[in-house]
Amino acid sequence: MPIRVITGVNESDPITGDSHASTITSNASSRVSVSESEPLPIDNRIVVNQSNYLSTIGGTIDSTKEYFIDGIVDVGTTSIVVPTTGMTLRGQSFDISGLVSTEDNYTMFISETSLIGSGNILGQDYYIETSGVSSKVYEIYDATGFNAFEFQRVNYINCTSLGDIHNYRQGLESGTGRFGGSPSLTLHGTWVGGFRITTSIVRSMSDTTTEPLFKAGTAFLMNSRFLTDMNVDLGTLQPLLDFAPANFNNTDILQLQGMLVTRDGVSDPTDVNLTPNISEIDVASQWKSNLGLHNTFVGGMLAVTTEVETVIATQDVSVVLLGTQTSNDLQHFDTPSNGQLRLLGNVPTEYTIVFDFVIVGAANGEYELELIKNDGGVETIVRSQLRVINKLQGGRDVAYFSGQYNTHLHNTDFVYWKIKNTTGTQNATVELGSMWHVQTR
Repeated sequence: MPIRVITGVNESDPITGDSHASTITSNASSRVSVSESEPLPIDNRIVVNQSNYLSTIGGTIDSTKEYFIDGIVDVGTTSIVVPTTGMTLRGQSFDISGLVSTEDNYTMFISETSLIGSGNILGQDYYIETSGVSSKVYEIYDATGFNAFEFQRVNYINCTSLGDIHNYRQGLESGTGRFGGSPSLTLHGTWVGGFRITTSIVRSMSDTTTEPLFKAGTAFLMNSRFLTDMNVDLGTLQPLLDFAPANFNNTDILQLQGMLVTRDGVSDPTDVNLTPNISEIDVASQWKSNLGLHNTFVGGMLAVTTEVETVIATQDVSVVLLGTQTSNDLQHFDTPSNGQLRLLGNVPTEYTIVFDFVIVGAANGEYELELIKNDGGVETIVRSQLRVINKLQGGRDVAYFSGQYNTHLHNTDFVYWKIKNTTGTQNATVELGSMWHVQTR
């Protein structure tokens, strides 16, 4: 039976935007099939390539469209102005799609002005290179303070600087990379929602740069957590980050967790240039499971360094255990008064108190040692231990108090010890070398 060929249905190519004709074939039984060489077009996509970048990303950005980077696009001196309604970028992969410029004194992404600002900046599957002298990737201001700066599988290649981000609500990177150059990112203003960089790698950094990967800019204040698990090999002079405790508005929110940090391939957690203005013991820090970087071990110890007799005026009434107690290795704890350990952070909340005291008292007398928790002025006995003073030949009469108790602590809660004589009013003295410590469970 004869075959009829019908040509004519015009369709747009989803990548080039060119029109082409579909071919429809039919037989006498009216069976129809459509043969197409290209997939159906994707709505709301603008393709960016070397021939049209001036009129696409170099023009007025349409925030309702996705800008698709087709290949490697050299944008020269053209900056991309991100509007208050934001911008979405996507490529085929960070091997195939890229935006590059080798110009000096150039910035790739900017706001119209610092007062007008920009909206969300969202990107996926491309790379960026700004390798000119005094050039950078971003000079962006949040238009409202409630926008996001988020990227997936985006690499920064040989960038002189990543630049400056001002007052964004939050940042997120997943699967990103920094390769070559000195890709320092400066955060300015108040960040309400935090910044998270996960499954990210840093390699081949400049050995002459002294710029950190991340640093605090003007009035930088992080209200939520800054968290990263990056795998980093730093340049010879390069810090990991330059933040200070004052840059964090809450405790425990600078979270460096599961990082692998080296410098020129060598791991050295004692390197003071890794984090020059903050450490693992600062109350803002919560660092754990890191290699090549110190970790935070919340807790601390007190040891008796001067014996002082505790006067017991009334039988079976508890009094504060005296004796000078010297602190050691306090992390997120302090000693508001002698013999007290106070929590300064928010996490964790579960703790173990381990103690080992030798107490001198009246022979054959019974003494009870009490662990006291003060929670906002409300005092409770966590646990107590009763011991009989041993009458020892040729020495002082002592009892041995030791063990461990578990309790919950919250910010500003503190613990200390009291003692009472349940059988009389003879005094007690805790011996030199007696000690106790608080540690996380």
